[in-house]
Amino acid sequence: MTQKRRIPRLLQMVLIILGVYFSFILVFDVALGQLIPKSLLTMYMLFVVAGVVMVFTFTEEGAQELVGPIKALVEDPSKKMIRNVVFVIVPLLAGYYTYSSMMPSFEAPMELRTIHPAPPSKFKAYGKSFNLATLENPYRKFQKEDPAKFAELVKAGGDVYIQNCQYCHGDKLDGRGPYASGLNPTPLNFQDVGTIAQLQESFLFWRIATGGPGLPAEAAPWISSMPIWQNFLTEDEIWKVILFLYDYTGRAPRSWANE
Repeated sequence: MTQKRRIPRLLQMVLIILGVYFSFILVFDVALGQLIPKSLLTMYMLFVVAGVVMVFTFTEEGAQELVGPIKALVEDPSKKMIRNVVFVIVPLLAGYYTYSSMMPSFEAPMELRTIHPAPPSKFKAYGKSFNLATLENPYRKFQKEDPAKFAELVKAGGDVYIQNCQYCHGDKLDGRGPYASGLNPTPLNFQDVGTIAQLQESFLFWRIATGGPGLPAEAAPWISSMPIWQNFLTEDEIWKVILFLYDYTGRAPRSWANE
């Protein structure tokens, strides 16, 4: 009775890792239509590789079988030609990957970004309708009436920002958070004079509460990674975050009275 030929364990491990990688792409990018940020996918794959290696090297026999082909390639005199080719190609590929990932790109972006999309006159959030022309930050008045209370509100908004927003927009509000490089387009730089300094607080409330899906349909398709924050934050928390944004950047919101 002939013994079935087994797939080498090293090849099994490679196939499993590749299978998981392409499964991520197939499920999220193709089936769900949700792109995974490159940095997040890299983190997931590091966990996958570490887990697969631990499984395949759980026993001493499995570990020896896994590294057997590598050991043979390095030590077997009959594989000298293959060994030399591998030792040349692998460093070249590693060097090319490092160079291509670190080299700055001078290409123009594929699409222009509209920082200030035309807002609707009214929008719905938290189960009710808001009129942007009359909507005001209920806490802005304390900037003059009660500076101590206003400072507390700003601090509370800063706490909400750090817990929820800094991952994309950065702890310095410069759009350079740890997730920023994996997003297209990258998060807004609130320090830029062309962003929140040109906007009313009601506009920010609309954009934060409704997120990317809340952008006007007539200008679709919009590209935005902004979550629908009304699903996670209260109205008060959003208004306090807005106070913090303007206070930290040293900007003053535009008002309808000055238009």
